[in-house]
Amino acid sequence: MHRDAPVTAKTNAALMARRRAALPSGLGQTYEVFAERAENAEVWDVEGKRYIDFGGGIAVLNTGHCHPRVVAAVKAQLDKVHHTCFQVLAYEPYVELAEKLIALTPGNFAKKAYFLSSGAEAVENAIKIARAATGRQAVIAFGGGFHGRTLLGMALTGKVAPYKAGFGPFPAEIYHAEFPNPLHGISEADALRSVEHIFKYDVEAARVAAIILEPVQGEGGFYVASPAFAQALRKLCDQHGIVLIADEVQTGAGRTGTWLASEQWGVAADIVTMAKSMAGGFPISAVIGKAEIMDKPGAGGLGGTYAGSPLGCAAALAVLEVFEEEKLLERSRAMGAKLSSGLKALAAKHKAIQDVRGLGAMVAIELFKNGDLSQPDPELTKRVCAEGLKRGLVLLSCGVYANVIRILVPLTASDALLDEGLAVLGEALKAAGA
Repeated sequence: MHRDAPVTAKTNAALMARRRAALPSGLGQTYEVFAERAENAEVWDVEGKRYIDFGGGIAVLNTGHCHPRVVAAVKAQLDKVHHTCFQVLAYEPYVELAEKLIALTPGNFAKKAYFLSSGAEAVENAIKIARAATGRQAVIAFGGGFHGRTLLGMALTGKVAPYKAGFGPFPAEIYHAEFPNPLHGISEADALRSVEHIFKYDVEAARVAAIILEPVQGEGGFYVASPAFAQALRKLCDQHGIVLIADEVQTGAGRTGTWLASEQWGVAADIVTMAKSMAGGFPISAVIGKAEIMDKPGAGGLGGTYAGSPLGCAAALAVLEVFEEEKLLERSRAMGAKLSSGLKALAAKHKAIQDVRGLGAMVAIELFKNGDLSQPDPELTKRVCAEGLKRGLVLLSCGVYANVIRILVPLTASDALLDEGLAVLGEALKAAGA
């Protein structure tokens, strides 16, 4: 008589063993934890342990895990049509989403938008459009910037380990300027001078198609590009006929207190890229830009099989409704103030924390050995994150020196949950010897 095999209880350790056997080691994993379910800003693993999520799927869950409005919109779309390939048979949610994002994007000029599947795709397509519009090839990005793991995305990214190591050669005509970082000795004047140095030493301005930057560097450490710096870049781009691209993959969708961080610049980028939180966890990305630039590529030059999927469009439209109904932009600003206050209180107790910074609810702390700004402390940063996880708090590190802890908690999280998370962070800092 046939007998069913015994059911083995799921554990994180058992699933990690299966993962190691089946998946390549290059696919990193921050924590050896497998999620079973999630709601708003909380996650439960396969063993039933609860975690407060201060990582938000790396800035993807501004509207929280499994927001009922987003889930309902995707389920409704699934019953209608889930794929046609937009370039073959179109569907209205795609056009509606484009119209809404155009209206939300800064710039007193006609705009157009279209959709892809990931942030890296959006960035690559923004570069394609800039090159087509200008007839030029060169691109200037910034040290510490992150623009994706595709080959062109890696070339644009200003951080070698772990993203670029061993993967070269990279596409040509990519140059890196310094990003303003007063904490590490780079002023805005230094950064602007480094752009001018590229024009003098590497490539003439007349061959530069685009300058691309994040309004707040994500992987680079949450360093903020000030309105004055953005305005100086805008002036430089206008002077030389260069396309200015704001990579808002991580900053967009309300994280910084406005729908787009570049709204706070006082000048408009020519092209904006979005992804991550714009659809509450469903894969879709956007390229939004000046119509005359967006129209330069020929028919068939833009698109993708899954680009702008019906499900992603439905989710993104629902996210926009949630932002309006739940006043999440106001919540982002209030949350940012609360987090900054709580982190500054921790900094007063822990000498290792030498900076608390951010924009809106995109906030971070930077850790140094004995408070010495010449000694970034990545080892301490790892210990704090590990101690946080032990206590049920998901934290993410980042930074050129890997010594920054960033907070990307869903904007829908309650004040009580924020207080609980900050208290756990305090315990983790103490346990790690900060």
